[in-house]
Amino acid sequence: MAEDTTSPAWPRRVAIVSDAWHPQVNGVVRSLTQLSHELTARGIAVTVIGPDRFATLPCPYYPEIRLSLWPGRRLRRLLAEFGPDALHIATEGPLGFAARRWALRRGYAFTTSFHTRFPDYVAARLPIPRRLTYRWMRRFHSAGSAVMAATPSLIAELRGRGFSNVCLWSRGVDTEAFSPAHRNEQAPRRPVFLYCGRLAIEKNVAAFLDLDLPGTRVVVGDGPDRAALAERYPSAIFLGTLSGEALSRAYASADVMVFPSRTDTFGLVVLEALACGTPVAAFPVPGPRDIMGNADPSVGALDEDLRRAALAALKADRGQCRRFAEGFSWSAAAAMFMGNLVPIARA
Repeated sequence: MAEDTTSPAWPRRVAIVSDAWHPQVNGVVRSLTQLSHELTARGIAVTVIGPDRFATLPCPYYPEIRLSLWPGRRLRRLLAEFGPDALHIATEGPLGFAARRWALRRGYAFTTSFHTRFPDYVAARLPIPRRLTYRWMRRFHSAGSAVMAATPSLIAELRGRGFSNVCLWSRGVDTEAFSPAHRNEQAPRRPVFLYCGRLAIEKNVAAFLDLDLPGTRVVVGDGPDRAALAERYPSAIFLGTLSGEALSRAYASADVMVFPSRTDTFGLVVLEALACGTPVAAFPVPGPRDIMGNADPSVGALDEDLRRAALAALKADRGQCRRFAEGFSWSAAAAMFMGNLVPIARA
């Protein structure tokens, strides 16, 4: 895969509109942050327009996620001032819809990306059939020139649901920020089994905390279910949200990272753990299955019996975990993203 993102045929000014942006902590924000750094380093002007530039209100069930209020006028001004020659709409929220409306009214082309299985998240909380939510999402994305998905299995799933123009945009991992060098051998009791991610119903965290495992269970992250989970599982250690070297240390100091989600479209935390030399245990579902292939025992284990996967992952080779993660570069992911973009004003 070519990693050159400086081709003169590609856009030089890229606007990304996303309802997920700093100070939120999630995979979408991390992906767009790394992407922006990669493109900027190659001389491409990038602006990410997020909720931090607008008046907002808290999202129901996710108060830490802010929804932009009436963003249309200010968004139009920001886009006009930046003057993009490519527009990418990352999310299906208020900002995403405002950017979509702005582009369609002017006859501009744009791309989108499918980051989150919202139909599954909505169905977990409200009596709304998934088919209705997917119909709404299909209508949103069908107006674009391409919809980017993180894995081949997600592409196949979306095509099966009637999405068109679906293309691959994979992800990478920062192997300098996430490193085995941050491992701390001290621990309350080994082995240490780690969960890292949002604490919300769709992440299936209880499936990890319910496991009968030896040693210590550590939870990194925050979310609407944190208080209930901490009360229900007092023997687990809840560290809250971590970032930078503290996050890398948590990964590197664990013996296994357990990924219990069945709904993630990729799972950046899987790559981050592997980059720190920590093997991964997960269900054999899209996301971890796409990353780990046929569950190479040298980097972890995939199994419908999550306890069996977690115990099997203890036998993995930490050095091979690191070498495996080094094959996922953000440089290559950025090149793939740029190759998927379209000129905003096509002849």
